[in-house]
Amino acid sequence: MLSNALSLIGKVMAQIDDLPPLREVIDTHGLRAKKALGQNFLLDLNLTARIARAAGDLTTHDVLEVGPGPGGLTRGLLASGARKVLAIEKDQRCLPALAEISAACPGRLEVIEADALELDPLAHLTPPIRICANLPYNIGTELLVRWLTPADWPPVWDTLTLMFQKEVAERIVAQPGSKAYGRLAILAQWRCDARIVMTLPPEAFTPPPKISSAVVHLTALPEPRFPANAETLSKLVATAFNQRRKMLRASLKGLRPDIEDVLRSVGIEPTRRAETVSLEEFCALDRAIR
Repeated sequence: MLSNALSLIGKVMAQIDDLPPLREVIDTHGLRAKKALGQNFLLDLNLTARIARAAGDLTTHDVLEVGPGPGGLTRGLLASGARKVLAIEKDQRCLPALAEISAACPGRLEVIEADALELDPLAHLTPPIRICANLPYNIGTELLVRWLTPADWPPVWDTLTLMFQKEVAERIVAQPGSKAYGRLAILAQWRCDARIVMTLPPEAFTPPPKISSAVVHLTALPEPRFPANAETLSKLVATAFNQRRKMLRASLKGLRPDIEDVLRSVGIEPTRRAETVSLEEFCALDRAIR
């Protein structure tokens, strides 16, 4: 099996190496990045290959990629041996460039022109599934929250390997007591192991964004770390952090008239602020409120 996988990867890499450089692809197809679509293209194929490797062994997985643009990461995923890549691209201008990659890797790349917020990709994927993407900045956080809050857990995906603005990545892995700690940290760490695996400077992109970017790798846990209800926990955490400067007795008073007593019942002083409350404490508070 290993020798077959290595043979496949070598063959695919040779096919991909025959494709034109990404800068040439951009010039040929007139692919100037659009700010309205949250586009910043990563053209260094060494970097896109590193991101693909950070997603782990892809030879037995279908991979969902959102916002492939001219296909830099798409090439890396295919060269890493992904069983299949489903690329969802909203920008029609990018489709010819992606078609060139598809022609070089017959049967292993499916491209759908669609808004990722409006498409259910499951009909086009076969488990096991991994998600790996340089997400458009304007929809990245919303997609992450959707992937972290499905109706059933474990989710359909095994891992998420996603690029965000660095400040968003830091919010995902943040710990209690830090300014970055908030709803994203709770939702991610309740059900996943999350870590930053790469940081990229602005000049790695075309056009360069104003801030650095980072790649976060999240591995789905079989069960959440602590018992809680996904819907009510999300509401509780959002309410607490919407007024993070206020004491909990004030920020949460709309949830229960006796919120001070409920907080004390789980060992949380009502005068504390949300950023000091651990994941375990939030889960205990969710159970008490319900």
